[in-house]
Amino acid sequence: MPVEASRVSVLTLVRGRTDRLRNLMRGLRRQSVRPGELVIAWMQPDPVRELPDPGCPVRHVVVPGEQLPLAAARNRAAEAATGDLLVFLDVDCIPSTGLVSAYAAAASETVGLFLGEVLYLPPDRPSADAADDRLADATLDRQACRHPARPTIPDNGIRYEPDAGQLWGLSFALGADAWRSIGGMDEAFAGYGGEETDFAARLAGTGLPTFWIAGARAYHQHHPVHVPPLQHFASILANAERFRARHGRWCMGYWLGQFVEAGLIAWDESAPAIRLIRCPTSSELAASLRPDALFS
Repeated sequence: MPVEASRVSVLTLVRGRTDRLRNLMRGLRRQSVRPGELVIAWMQPDPVRELPDPGCPVRHVVVPGEQLPLAAARNRAAEAATGDLLVFLDVDCIPSTGLVSAYAAAASETVGLFLGEVLYLPPDRPSADAADDRLADATLDRQACRHPARPTIPDNGIRYEPDAGQLWGLSFALGADAWRSIGGMDEAFAGYGGEETDFAARLAGTGLPTFWIAGARAYHQHHPVHVPPLQHFASILANAERFRARHGRWCMGYWLGQFVEAGLIAWDESAPAIRLIRCPTSSELAASLRPDALFS
């Protein structure tokens, strides 16, 4: 059954980074087929009201929590959405003009978890609150680059992905019925890390297939990153152990390996648990910040 763009809800989560949100909204206004609505889940006390027109109605929900309540924010946004297809787009991402149309076309062809391509922009490209002509797809394509760890996206149509763990929360879509069938994301995953991988694994357990989607490109606006992500050290450990307890395997192994190399934990893929050696120091946290790195 075809999915009309008017039945597509775009959802994003925000804490700070209002300049990035404004560029996301300008990107939605440029869609070849505009969505039915934008739902913004504010992980901060007060929404920002002076925002651009995204070319569609906007719903606002406020989600409390000192730790980043990522799972809860996605759940509250999905509960507020009225569309049949939920498109989750990270606040740092500018949608290409065909993103909504591509996701809607894929959902009209089959039922699944749909993953779009994300390219990474260098620092200061585009500037905060960029003019519309600086958000043109051709301009952003020239400036952006692919993440070296991500697979090549098909030129046309969709491609089956056997590993649902390829889900990366920057850009993905699925039917609202599929979301509700497993109760959304598990809010026991507090803070940063693991909630998306757990969500994908539970979806895969229902038999829902995963697909890469041509044309659903987004452009990630640069921000400084920590390598390794020491600012999320405690929540990554807790959520990795929570994931293993549920699924019998580890997630976030790349980051856990970085913590091992830093002498912070004892762990490997066969370990039944993580052994904490010590917490990172403030100087280590400061040294891990990479202002110009494109990838974490």
